[in-house]
Formats: sequence, structure tokens, C-alpha cells
Amino acid sequence: MILPIVAYGDPVLRKVGKDIDKDYPNLNNLLANMWETMYNASGVGLAAPQIGLPIRIFLVDTSPFADDKDLTKEEQELLKGFKKVFINAKILEETGEDWTFNEGCLSIPDVREDVSRKDTLTIRYCDENFKVHQETYDGLLARVIQHEYDHIQGVLFTDKLSSLKKRLIKGRLSNISKGKIKVEYRMRFPEMKKGR
Repeated sequence: MILPIVAYGDPVLRKVGKDIDKDYPNLNNLLANMWETMYNASGVGLAAPQIGLPIRIFLVDTSPFADDKDLTKEEQELLKGFKKVFINAKILEETGEDWTFNEGCLSIPDVREDVSRKDTLTIRYCDENFKVHQETYDGLLARVIQHEYDHIQGVLFTDKLSSLKKRLIKGRLSNISKGKIKVEYRMRFPEMKKGR
């Protein structure tokens, strides 16, 4: 089932997600709905807070990036086959050079900005079967994981912008929270909810 994506301004996007256990109700159904919702919105990642749940789940499928001609064949292959569920994730370390990449977010449609992040991370997480993994990623994979991880920490990519950039996009963010935006997927807007 395609779920509405929570828009910028909803308090759930600012909550630090809670860990879940393998008995979380209807987990498989939730994950299936999250995949369907993400693909419907042409996303490469989706976190539970973006569908209104303050829990530590996010999923990533970087295959849309695999067509980027600027990448090496190895990078394209890696991105093409990368589809994972991250439950109760904890970033253990972020290292390497800072690098800037233009990011966007399904909860903040039509806003894209350059964000600087470390290029390598080590993360511990459970997969959908609650098997524990500890892995290190770099480049674009690390970037997507960092972005989605921020969601379960109550952080948005706009928080990482300079105060000048934040001032420049303030009106656009306000319009998103009021539902004054056209999107090709279902959204839930915080200020429209209050008026009902």
C-alpha cells in the first residue's frame, strides 16, 4: 500500500526514532509498504519517520544512481545491486574527506542543496530478519545511508546548510509545510492537518 509521505514541518520528522524488536507488529507488511511508497515517489531511500513512525527503520535502493555516466563500471555495479533494510542502525564512525553533493528529500520536495558529509562510514544495523551486520561504506552509498540515518535521528539535510542558505529557502520550506506545492506522490502536510 502506498502511504503518504510526511512533509517538512511535521514534528515526527524531528523525533529521534526508537529501536524496535523482531516482534514489532506487522513488520513485513510495513517494510513492503515502505518499499512501495519509496518507489512510487521515485526515491532512493525512505525512513520510517517520513511515513509518520518515530522508529529506527530506513531502507535504501541506489539502483537509480547506477546509470550515472560519471561513475566507474565498478561503482555502477555496486549501486545497481544495493538494496537494503536498516533496522536499529547506529553509525559507529564517519571518516575521510568532506565532500559536497546535491541532496534532495521526499519530505522536502523541490528543494535541492549542496550538503557536505564525510565520505566513509561504519554502521551496525539489523536486516529485516534481525540479523546483525557491521559494514563500512563510502562514496554515494555512504551519502544515501547518512541522509536516511539522519531521519531516524530527527535531522533533515536542510539542518546542514549555512544560515544564509537556510534564510534563502525559508519561504519554500514554509510553503511545503502549508501544502502549497505540487507533487507527483501522496503527501501529508502538517498545517493542513491542524485545520481539519
